[in-house]
Amino acid sequence: MKKRVLIADDDESTRWVLERFFKEKGFETITAVDGSEAEGLLKSASPGLALMDINMPGKDGLDILKDVKKEASLHTAIIIMTAEGTMKNTIEAMKRGAFDYITKPIDLEELDVMVDKAVENLSLREEVSTLKERLRERLASETVFVGKSKPVERIFKTVGKIAPSDVTVLIEGESGTGKELVAKLIHANSPRSEGPFIAVNSAAVPRELMESELFGHERGAFTGATETRKGKFELAEGGTLFLDEVGDMDLELQAKLLRAIQEREFYRVGGKEPIRVDVRIIAATNQDLEKAVEEKRFREDLFYRLNVVTINLPPLRKRKEDIPLLAEYFFERFHQEMGIERRHLSKQAAEELMSHSWPGNVRELENVLRRAVLLSPNLILMPEDLTLTKRQHKKESLEEMIARRLEPFIEKTSSRGRQELYDSIMPFMERPLIKLVLKKTRFNQVKAAELLGINRNTLRKKIKELKISRKDVKE
Repeated sequence: MKKRVLIADDDESTRWVLERFFKEKGFETITAVDGSEAEGLLKSASPGLALMDINMPGKDGLDILKDVKKEASLHTAIIIMTAEGTMKNTIEAMKRGAFDYITKPIDLEELDVMVDKAVENLSLREEVSTLKERLRERLASETVFVGKSKPVERIFKTVGKIAPSDVTVLIEGESGTGKELVAKLIHANSPRSEGPFIAVNSAAVPRELMESELFGHERGAFTGATETRKGKFELAEGGTLFLDEVGDMDLELQAKLLRAIQEREFYRVGGKEPIRVDVRIIAATNQDLEKAVEEKRFREDLFYRLNVVTINLPPLRKRKEDIPLLAEYFFERFHQEMGIERRHLSKQAAEELMSHSWPGNVRELENVLRRAVLLSPNLILMPEDLTLTKRQHKKESLEEMIARRLEPFIEKTSSRGRQELYDSIMPFMERPLIKLVLKKTRFNQVKAAELLGINRNTLRKKIKELKISRKDVKE
């Protein structure tokens, strides 16, 4: 705390005695002779400690105390002094936020103990404030959702709208898309940001233990319950509870979860008394919950309770323009975490990343880049440093593969204002198919037509239209 004290009293002898006392204790002293001057110095000089007389010209100590305590930025411990030690004044001073109260004539030994307590109290408050600030900074550094694509912009807008309220949120997206990160982003920008963020993964906890994980248990509730234990709901009091992979939750437990969300109370396993909580619920899933409801695997009433606001996270393959930005973010983070020299992507490596299908989404990208940074001595990473093996690629169906290949062509064509996509694309689809079949049948049109499942005359017509000759299908 600041070793500065304000002494506010219209009595000169009291000011002189207190100045000497505080200077001997190593304090810088400032003085005021009336209420208005005292209030001004409290705001301008921000002393760590103040001794104020109740009865002063202009404005009395109790009124000053009431006004300055409204200032959130002021952290001054104020001790009220008075010659009239009445019960009413004492109670009123403490109600208005005084640290303590002392009567005149002042006992310096009593004051000495009081000042030491005030200093200790302020030091603890400053330490707590510092820890909270560090926690906020840490949370902010951990809740960076990187991207500038249109889908990401929409996510940011939604987070901005819903974060200030306590509305329940359902986050949908494939594994590795950053569902927990978005949940933390909502929490960090909410009025609950100073409260805890507690996450529980329904898929990672055995079903028989999940109820205890959520709601806690009493001692002796089951074999191995040797002591009372709080669950995630209690630990999240005043903050946010993040229910990850909620679609994997057992139906019986879903009913208890629904009640806990609706009533804001629950019972510990083996408990007889309800426990009330104040938490915000954010749930996430990589499943189609509507389909799960239709198949009776997920409760419809719980789905509607969770699905107040839905945020859909796009897979990385749907926002590939964010990949270079994500790569730079991860390189900087690896540099900070591991103290290694910052890496960059070569043009060829960037193209390699952009062409990958990323079944593991952002988590897979992070792992690929981390491996490259750790194993490659190159500051400019090349494609061979990325170790994007076939095993890392998602096994695509024929339809998915064709769709992936067609998507950039369609984007490019439509951006130029061209029409008749069907007529433009179909020859490119038919020609390689017919060429491959003719190659397999050594240009035997009867066998080729049979394999294709079309009439021989239709095949001959297609060969002519698509200008396919024998030399096009030579081995």
